[in-house]
Amino acid sequence: MLRIIAVALLGAYLIAIGIWPAALAPVSLAFAGIGAILGAVPGPVWLLAGGIAWLKHRPGPAKPARV
Repeated sequence: MLRIIAVALLGAYLIAIGIWPAALAPVSLAFAGIGAILGAVPGPVWLLAGGIAWLKHRPGPAKPARV
């Protein structure tokens, strides 16, 4: 709880002194980079990669209970 209050106070402080855009710039640049990477790869490739990952990591059949 104290951490949430501290982060909220830090945000209020940054807004109050006017450097919020400068503090937010690296975060927005990171999201822009992620968006560029996601946009560069076609949608069917993402679907194929998701299907392969699901097939590799899907749960196996249930094991019988030992008595």
